[in-house]
Amino acid sequence: MVDKIEITIDVIVHATEDISKIFQSFEDVLNLKEDDFTIEETEGHYENPITMLKAKIVKKQAQNLMSKMLELLTDEQINDLTEEIEERTENSKFHMRLDKQELIKGNLKISEKETIKLKIHTPIYNKKDTIKIFTEIFHNVN
Repeated sequence: MVDKIEITIDVIVHATEDISKIFQSFEDVLNLKEDDFTIEETEGHYENPITMLKAKIVKKQAQNLMSKMLELLTDEQINDLTEEIEERTENSKFHMRLDKQELIKGNLKISEKETIKLKIHTPIYNKKDTIKIFTEIFHNVN
């Protein structure tokens, strides 16, 4: 199943943030290029400009991204994610969030605020296999 992985990334960039730093961080830390993202300009609740970045990473690039993330996350964070598989999975998609400010500093850290949203999708045909398959992904990706 690990060979059929797909990762979706969503990032909200506020007007006060430097989008070039965010792109540079993705490239430096996770080997993702600006071209991997689509950019959408929108407005916030108070008419403040917001930029939405979206990427859909598939096939070998998704496997490489997953390997890179697992290399950078601490064992404790990986174990926490593994323990939370049931709570974080919906329709074969594992939801996780990374701290945007930590990424800019060159680190990878699981967070629930100021985040980069990731959905890791792999086909799961039997719901009871969810924990087994995602545990395998988090511990055996190469």
